[in-house]
Amino acid sequence: MTPALAANAILAIVTFGYAVLCAVSPFGTCRKCRGFGFQLITDRRGRLRPGKTCARCHGERKCIRVGRHLYNLARRMHRDGTR
Repeated sequence: MTPALAANAILAIVTFGYAVLCAVSPFGTCRKCRGFGFQLITDRRGRLRPGKTCARCHGERKCIRVGRHLYNLARRMHRDGTR
């Protein structure tokens, strides 16, 4: 097996795996707050406290995955372009 063929096979497997993940679980943990729903801040004593609500997920702790977002855009564009 040539290195190019092996690289293509690995790339296809990773892409297919991510597509399955987006289909099964369209929402993932927020990357900004790491699923807490708020930013962690430290007070003067060094203890962790909840800070502001996360601006990306608005405290919901989950965000839509990039692949699922692209799929939704493509599906919406197809639906709007056909009768």
